[in-house]
Amino acid sequence: MAGEDQTHPSGDKPIARIWAHRNFTIYMAGSVPCTITQWMQRVGVGWLTWELTESPVWLGAVAAADLAPMLLIGPIAGAYTDRGDPVRQLCVTQWLLLAQALGLALMTQFGLINIYGLFGMSLMTGVINPLFSTARQSLLPNTVTRRYISTAIALDSALFQLTRFIGPAFASITIPLWGVGGTFMAHTLGTLSFLVAIYLMKVEPPQRAPGQRRSIWSEIGESFTYVRTHKGIWPAFLLLTVASVVIRPVQDMLPGFAGDVFHSDAVGLAYLTSSMGVGAMASAALVAFRGRISGLTRHAVMGALGVSISILGFVITDRLWFGVLFSAAIGFTLNTMSTSISALVQSAVHDSMRGRVVALYALIFRGTPAVGSLVVGLASEFVSLRWAFAGSALISFIAWLVVLPRRRDIAAALEVER
Repeated sequence: MAGEDQTHPSGDKPIARIWAHRNFTIYMAGSVPCTITQWMQRVGVGWLTWELTESPVWLGAVAAADLAPMLLIGPIAGAYTDRGDPVRQLCVTQWLLLAQALGLALMTQFGLINIYGLFGMSLMTGVINPLFSTARQSLLPNTVTRRYISTAIALDSALFQLTRFIGPAFASITIPLWGVGGTFMAHTLGTLSFLVAIYLMKVEPPQRAPGQRRSIWSEIGESFTYVRTHKGIWPAFLLLTVASVVIRPVQDMLPGFAGDVFHSDAVGLAYLTSSMGVGAMASAALVAFRGRISGLTRHAVMGALGVSISILGFVITDRLWFGVLFSAAIGFTLNTMSTSISALVQSAVHDSMRGRVVALYALIFRGTPAVGSLVVGLASEFVSLRWAFAGSALISFIAWLVVLPRRRDIAAALEVER
């Protein structure tokens, strides 16, 4: 926790010493299995959507049901988290997600699922996730001393990306053997494992500033003003927003690429999804092993350039193995940008604003892709998936050109070692 001893010998290796934090270790022990099965379920939902409809529009719609509620609920969730106890909030949301996963498994097992039911269950996840995400990200920095916050965030991202490889790989085995319902039942068990870990942790409730409580809308407005006037956060969030809207939907469109562009099946989809996870995991591991904030602005800016180039490479080929390679490059560059921005912002933001700023980050990174998924899905009906994402690469490159001259201001405002 934040109050633990911060005295360490010179030559300290944060990536090794961070595991001495009991709460962080328990947190990861529960989070990793849960996230593995979450990716299994996500592959299952995507493939089931494609089997039921063979429509990029429905792929975008189901993805939007999972992501779009973040746009409306995210800021409220952040303000609520800053008022209360993130641990209690995390427990409640995990129980609700457990019920959703079990319900989806039972509906599929008994043949009660159709595209409308799948859409509804995805919407349920989308409504719960803003409260879950803000609580989870607000809790993470409190499982370690302040010195290890950037390492904890990057390591959390690295392990998250590792699950993006393992989860789809498990899904590629589970679906042929037990059908997509097997992925949903696996996530039921994975969610239960995280619940157990949360109850085993011992994290003190955050100290809230005394005084008269303002309206939640005033607190939300304060967070937008804070971000808008911050010389480092707003250009970083601009890069993140553009990439989230026009690039991140490629993850939700991978079933369409696997079936329509690369002429493959669920195994090909698992290869594409897993390779994207491998690339992202590699980039997060690099950030974690660095163990410092200085220089992360450069990583974020160059990652934004790299993702535009990687998307172009992905859409110019119809060979699966070239697609797998470029999918890994997309994962590496996109996660280099997003993990660097997350670590920079979490290290610089004031504790009293953490929940709300984290909520805005989640709104951008998880909510705005819903808009992109719908737009790209509709565009692909007219110009194909490949041309739609070629346009996305161009838009992302223009955003990079806009932010590039501000990179020194971003570094000065966010690269604050503590």
